[in-house]
Parts: sequence; C-alpha cells; structure tokens
Amino acid sequence: MTAPVVFRTVDIALADGTADAYFAHPDDGAQHPGLLLYPDAFGLRPWLREIVETIASGGFAVLSPNIFYRSGRAPVLPMPDFDLPDAHSAFFEALAPLRAALTPDKAMQDAQGYLDWLAADAAVTPGPLAAAGYCMGGRLALRTAATLGDRIGAAASFHGGFLAADDRPDSPHHDAAGITAELFIAHADQDSSMPADQIAGLERALDAADVRYTSVVYPAAAHGFTMRDTPAYSEEAYHRHLRDLLGLLHRRFDAE
Repeated sequence: MTAPVVFRTVDIALADGTADAYFAHPDDGAQHPGLLLYPDAFGLRPWLREIVETIASGGFAVLSPNIFYRSGRAPVLPMPDFDLPDAHSAFFEALAPLRAALTPDKAMQDAQGYLDWLAADAAVTPGPLAAAGYCMGGRLALRTAATLGDRIGAAASFHGGFLAADDRPDSPHHDAAGITAELFIAHADQDSSMPADQIAGLERALDAADVRYTSVVYPAAAHGFTMRDTPAYSEEAYHRHLRDLLGLLHRRFDAE
C-alpha cells in the first residue's frame, strides 16, 4: 500500500558545514519511523529523489543527505555520460579527493548529525531509527549501525562494496560487535567489490557478534543494480530491493 508524500529539500547544520538533503514522508499528518538513506557515489539527483519518495510512500520518513557537502551542494559532480568510453573512470577520478575527505571519523560525525536532525523532525516517530544505503552508502549504513548502536533499529545495504575488507578501516565487519540492529544485506552476483570470500567473511563477523541479519545474493545483478540512471540497473533487482527493504522496516517498526 502506498500513500501520497510530502517532499522537500532541507539543509542540515553540521560541525563542518551545511549538508543539503532530500526529505520525504507520507502526507497524512502522522508520525512515521525515520530512515537515513545514504546515496551511492553519484549522489543526490532525480533518480534518488524518486527512490526517496517511493520508500516514503510505504510509510516512512526518509532523509537522504549529500554526503559530499564539504565540497559543495548537490550535484557536486555531474552524472557521467555513460555513452562515452572513459566517462565512468573520469568521474571516479574526479570523485577521489571528495571520498578521501570523507574519512571514517568524519562520516560517523556526520551520521550523528543526520540522525539528530531526523529524530527532531515532527514527522518522525520517537525512538530508534533505520539506516540504509547503496554502494558506498551501504557500507556507511552498516557502519552507522555498528557505531551508533541502539540508535539504529534496522539497517540495510544494497550492492555495498568492501564490507569485509581487512585492509580498509571503514569496513563494517571490523565493528560488528557494536551492531544491535537487525540487518538486511543484498549483494550482486556480478560485483568485484564484494566477492564470495568477502560475503563469507562478513557473515562470519556477524555470526560471531550474534547479529540478526539476512544476507542474500541477487542473481543476474551487477554492482549498482538499483540505479536506473546507470548501465548497471536491473528492473527485477530494483523491485526486489524495495520489497526486501520495506519488509525489513515494517518487520522492525510496525509493532512499536
């Protein structure tokens, strides 16, 4: 069941500046569970707005921030023209210093600010919040759950990469012991950033920490399968991700 939503762009005051963000919630005057939705590396753009509004129509108050706000308002970089042979690599080369500036400590400092803003909004139900994300945003969502503990009641990652990379300090498996949320993690079966050995390593870390989680591999899916404005998009996987995410959120929050 879906509902009409209210959408607006908001500014969030943080320690290092002001982050612009998308925010949407059902247009019914009621409070709804809050979700911090991290975008992929391409950032806020029309397709992310559509995702935010779609999830909000399922009964949630959804905040999606410009995680690279230190470098400017969204779009910090324009979407690449995927018809050009070097566009994808050129985009990520330009993005490299922005990603480097978003250190693990800075990212979690920002996460606290995003959650504080979300919790204070009149459209958001008091209590634990949720976090979810795509690609690098999936990694941020799991790290938010690991770092902020009981503030996060549910967290999800979709085609997140390097989730169990021993040589990366931002790999969430390092801090799995801090996770009290229920997790849903969807991998792509054609994703070099999350091969089978890392999936197994992540599951071992979550098992050792006694975390409640579901870990699945979507078949015939590439890294980035939720993103309709990229060549990786899969219509089937996108709709499956919506069912899985909303299922997690309703399972966790409907009883409260």
